[in-house]
Amino acid sequence: MSQITLITGSTLGGAEYVADHLADLLEQEGHQTETVNRADLANLTLDNTWLVVCSTHGAGEFPDNIQPFIQQLTEQKPDLSQLKYAVIGLGDSSYDTFCAAAKNLDQQLSSLGATRLGERLDIDVSKDPVPEDPAEAWLAEWKNAFCE
Repeated sequence: MSQITLITGSTLGGAEYVADHLADLLEQEGHQTETVNRADLANLTLDNTWLVVCSTHGAGEFPDNIQPFIQQLTEQKPDLSQLKYAVIGLGDSSYDTFCAAAKNLDQQLSSLGATRLGERLDIDVSKDPVPEDPAEAWLAEWKNAFCE
C-alpha cells in the first residue's frame, strides 16, 4: 500500500482535524500515513505522496505553523519532480482571499515540479461547518489517483 504524508497548515485546528480524519480513513484501507503539523523540508520524503490540508489566515496568509515550510520551499527551490501531491484548502467564501493559502501552495508545489493528483478541494467552512464531511467525499473520489 501507499505511504502518504499529511501536512497541515492550521490556525485554529480545523485543518489538523481534517488531516487526522483522512489519515484514519486511509489507514483503515491499509495505507501508511504520517501527519506533520510543523513541516520541515529536511525531514520529509520527496518520493512519496503528500496530502496538504491548509487553512487561510488573515488576508490570505499561511497559518503560522506552515510558514517556515513555505519559506523553505521558496528559498531552497527543491526539485520536487518525484513528488505526487494533493491539496485541500479551508476558508470562508465571504472573503475575497477564500482558500488563498491552499491555492498558492498548490501553485508553488506545481512550479517546483511536483505532480498534482486530483483536483484541489476548497472547503467553505461557512457552508460546511464540519469540513471533514466534504473532505471524506473528496477522498472517496480521488484516493485511487494517489493511493497507487
